[in-house]
Amino acid sequence: MPAQDTLPGFSLWKGLLTIGVVVHACLRNGKETHEVRYYISSLAMGVKRFAHAVRGHWGIENTCHWCLDVTYREDESRIRDVHMRENFAWLNRFTLSLLKQHPGRDSVAMKRRSCGWNENFLLEVLTGATL
Repeated sequence: MPAQDTLPGFSLWKGLLTIGVVVHACLRNGKETHEVRYYISSLAMGVKRFAHAVRGHWGIENTCHWCLDVTYREDESRIRDVHMRENFAWLNRFTLSLLKQHPGRDSVAMKRRSCGWNENFLLEVLTGATL
């Protein structure tokens, strides 16, 4: 729905045009769960475009999580310190982004290994420039 300028805090969100809510119903282990998610946007959009944007966001989120789990084995992490766990998660997401931006055709896992084997390749990934 269009964001009204009478909405509390409206002036704090520069360019706010749309607000939306999604009620997500899911069946897990035989139990139905409901989750409510709220969204704000700087785009004027209807229901179909909003639904497409939300699904696209979660598609990217799920793909990223899968890649982090498979390539970095995050779900098997034994780091228990909260701050260290958050720092490693940030580093993993950051390096995953760099590896995906590299134009090479190798898999993310192979690019990650190659960074450890070849300093020139590591510099290519970090700088985005071919050496």
